[in-house]
Amino acid sequence: MQDAADLVRFYDEAYSHGPELGALYARWRALGAVGKADHVVALSARAIPSPRSTLEIGCGDGALLGELSRRGFGGVLRGVEITQAAVDVACERPGIESVELYDGLHLPAADDAYDLGVISHVLEHVPDPAVLLAEAARVCRAVVIEVPLEENWSARRAHKREHAVEVGHLQRLDREAIRRVVDSAGLHVGAEIEDPLPLRVHLFFAETAYARASATAKWAVRASLHRVAPSLARRLFTVHYAALCLRPV
Repeated sequence: MQDAADLVRFYDEAYSHGPELGALYARWRALGAVGKADHVVALSARAIPSPRSTLEIGCGDGALLGELSRRGFGGVLRGVEITQAAVDVACERPGIESVELYDGLHLPAADDAYDLGVISHVLEHVPDPAVLLAEAARVCRAVVIEVPLEENWSARRAHKREHAVEVGHLQRLDREAIRRVVDSAGLHVGAEIEDPLPLRVHLFFAETAYARASATAKWAVRASLHRVAPSLARRLFTVHYAALCLRPV
């Protein structure tokens, strides 16, 4: 299991690509931020439709905060990250009040400092997701989380497992596992969204006509199956799961 130092080294490397590759992955993160922002806005509407302040825990290069700013959502936007390389990039984005370095566990904020917290594609990267979620709930009145549900047939294939390790995934979650994490953090799920991902995401790395046709067919099958049989879809392939986590009433 990775410790905090391992995670910092991993993310320093992830944000230190050369100019060409760095630009490619920046566009990839920006594309992903559109769907993530859709989820944050839709879920927040169930509890805090117009947050005056938002903290993103593990904000990366600030793509999601930047997208929320572009939409005029979230009030004062701040982020925290474990690696200076990401902080330096995120701080350059307009619309973000501040991005701070933190230790990956203890948030530099008082209780109830923020209306909304966001933990998007972070919990699968940490040794104890419930501890981080509980800390987020200490400083935020409500928390939106998002994770990939990777406990499925497709993700068990050897090259998929290798890729998950390469991108720093420590947890392989399913719907029941992430709900246990929420419960262990002393919270409950107030609303949830599942997303098999839009066509534009499947097409992003498709460079040839054959690759684009294959990606389109893959998207069509997955989107259709998830629409008519979501439980079966979750068992077969990875979907993204987002949830609004609330404190007990």
